[in-house]
Amino acid sequence: MIVEEIMKKNVISLSKDDSLDEAIRIMNEFKIRHIPITDSEQRLIGLVTDRDLKEAGPSILHNCDNNNVLDQPLASIMKTDLITGHPLDFVEEVAAIFYENKIGCLPVVSNNKLVGIITETDIFHTLVQLTGAHQPGSQFEIKVPNKQGMLVEAVSCIEKHNVNILSVLAYPDKKNENYKIIVIRAQTINPIPIITDLKRNGLEVLWPKFPGSLL
Repeated sequence: MIVEEIMKKNVISLSKDDSLDEAIRIMNEFKIRHIPITDSEQRLIGLVTDRDLKEAGPSILHNCDNNNVLDQPLASIMKTDLITGHPLDFVEEVAAIFYENKIGCLPVVSNNKLVGIITETDIFHTLVQLTGAHQPGSQFEIKVPNKQGMLVEAVSCIEKHNVNILSVLAYPDKKNENYKIIVIRAQTINPIPIITDLKRNGLEVLWPKFPGSLL
């Protein structure tokens, strides 16, 4: 899946000369937390977040004379050192950017112009869809040697039970680099026959586990 498929395309943006007060009004009206700042040609030049506005805005502990701070232009607080994405970037790679840089949104730029925006909520919803976690089913975690053919073997065991596979993920075993963990989500409410078949084929099932059961 690519960024273009999940990004918000009707992006609300402001100019660097708009006031802090205007940004607060826009955020409240449209219930957003990030506003890209663009120039007259829709080129991205900055970003303002709700946190930026809270930090810059007047406090109730300040003298009332300081309330004119809200009349200041967004240029005075906007971030200009931005991380951006491209419509053809893969969502999985963008998720890693969010994780590594601890950012709340990612403006999407093409041909030097702002064409969309992705938030951490968009990433979360997309990953839920990709993993099938929002659909009823059972999840199987299988520890296998890190060698060719193990994924096919695990999937084949499940397919024999005529159930729909919703998603397949794989990640390294943190305890032993010679193994990896395969996570398969299948559309079944009775995992026991599949667990039995996986173990019969010599595969180590980490989940589901049933206390007191021979499985």
